[in-house]
Amino acid sequence: MMQFYTLASSSSGNASLLITGGTRLLIDAGISCMRIRRSLAALGLTMDDLDGILITHAHTDHIAGIATLIKRHAIPIHCSEETGRQLCYQLAGVERYLCPFPLGTQFRVGDCRVTSIPTSHDSRGSTGYRIDSAGCSFGILTDTGVLPVAAQSLLGVDLLVLESNHDVETLLSGPYPYALKQRVLGDLGHLSNDLAARFAVASAKAGTGTIVLAHLSKENNTPQMALNTVGRTLESAGWTGSLSVAPRDTCSQRYTVEAHLCSESW
Repeated sequence: MMQFYTLASSSSGNASLLITGGTRLLIDAGISCMRIRRSLAALGLTMDDLDGILITHAHTDHIAGIATLIKRHAIPIHCSEETGRQLCYQLAGVERYLCPFPLGTQFRVGDCRVTSIPTSHDSRGSTGYRIDSAGCSFGILTDTGVLPVAAQSLLGVDLLVLESNHDVETLLSGPYPYALKQRVLGDLGHLSNDLAARFAVASAKAGTGTIVLAHLSKENNTPQMALNTVGRTLESAGWTGSLSVAPRDTCSQRYTVEAHLCSESW
């Protein structure tokens, strides 16, 4: 069985928790160490219960808590080699905790087989993840301007966390400067609601039962807009699974995936 929670999900800060078997993984640490600690405590856990941290990329909204965290806790930090180099430039002492991997490869953390999914973002070495453990599968795809070819390996995971960052018309008519609008809309930017809907349908057709929309822009999107766009597309495809939006600043509900009857080959 897998259990998943988002602790925060927005352009201001991102962190989530995956529990499977005896392994507990923090995915990104883009909020303060204190907030992470309090969120874990609300779930009956401490920092020392974590088996590792998976970092998607080196932007502040994904690593803001790392500087304080490494001063108080010795937790392995898994990231791509390029992201690791950026972290070393930004955070003194982080190198002793890093477990870098070549982008696009597989590795293990505890009970989990982790697959790196290279993404298209303006942070070199950015990655999504697929995590398989004990007959359950999980995927997270955020901070990518296009749907990368490697993301095909996420299709059909039991639980998919998918970026639905902005509504294009709202972004174009909104207050962002022209250059920032082009960054968000570009190939190294973020997924729109429409692109999220396209990938959600492909994954749903491949067997995904639960989809969580994440990393919504406060200025250029709303939870209802994202749900309407993605939900209508999924409904038209005949999907009857669970669709929700991750809360911006609070811990989400618990998402649970039961193991399949078939065993997984390791």
